Amino acid sequence: MNGKRVLGILGMVVSAALGFAGSALAQPIVGVPHDWQTNFPPPFTPVMEKVESLNGLLLVIITLICIFVLALLIYAVWRFHASRNPSATTTTHNTVLEIAWTVVPILILVVIAIPSFRLLYYSDKAVDPAFTIKVTGNQWYWTYNYPDQGDFTVESRILPEADRIKQKPQVPRLLAVDEEMVIPKGTTVRIIGTAVGNSMHGWTVPGFGIKKTVIPGRLNEGWINVKEEGFYFGQCSQICGDNHSYMPIAVRVVSKDVFDKWVEQKKKAAGLAPATDFASATPANR
Repeated sequence: MNGKRVLGILGMVVSAALGFAGSALAQPIVGVPHDWQTNFPPPFTPVMEKVESLNGLLLVIITLICIFVLALLIYAVWRFHASRNPSATTTTHNTVLEIAWTVVPILILVVIAIPSFRLLYYSDKAVDPAFTIKVTGNQWYWTYNYPDQGDFTVESRILPEADRIKQKPQVPRLLAVDEEMVIPKGTTVRIIGTAVGNSMHGWTVPGFGIKKTVIPGRLNEGWINVKEEGFYFGQCSQICGDNHSYMPIAVRVVSKDVFDKWVEQKKKAAGLAPATDFASATPANR
């Protein structure tokens, strides 16, 4: 009887895991690069929206500068051509021009610097995050620790190509992993990044507007808040050794209910009791 009960419980656990995996595979592939992509991916977080806005401002500024320089070049070629000026000019100093080409670039840099610093501080500090995930770069895979959900850890490694084709054929080559980072949609999540060993790594997801260099012995902070469910991908952006190109980053964004179920599943797999068990336990039973 006990053996049958154990088998029944194992069957339920396996069925739940398969059901969760099936629902995960049914989610859309959202944040993924495509052929001939020449611009930023669509913004999926508030940070990336501001990055895209700043990029638009910089594009306008650099376009105006290029047009101005091109106009000056064409004018100089036409005005000071040898056939028009057989004797070269002897002008060596012009106070107005020297002040202008010093002051104008300074003003341009100030216009660029103000929104840049605002975005830098905005992207670094999370305001009222729901929970924290600690990202650790290893040689050569990622670990995601959930200290606010019982302190369990998920290891994320690239799937071999044969396994990708069997398990996750909809995920592009070199981006599929065995375990994704899972977060709930519409939730502010603080990301704390570090690394172990003797190498730095780069936890970068372009669609999230986050690029954190994780360094051994240091903690770097950022945050994400993804609006839509689905799979989102990135890659290590810091050259870190032999398998640098085999450190994909996969984030699965799910509903709050699905996230809670996933957390409970991981806590049970790690042998962690639910928080209610600790709250209800008496000192004598602890």
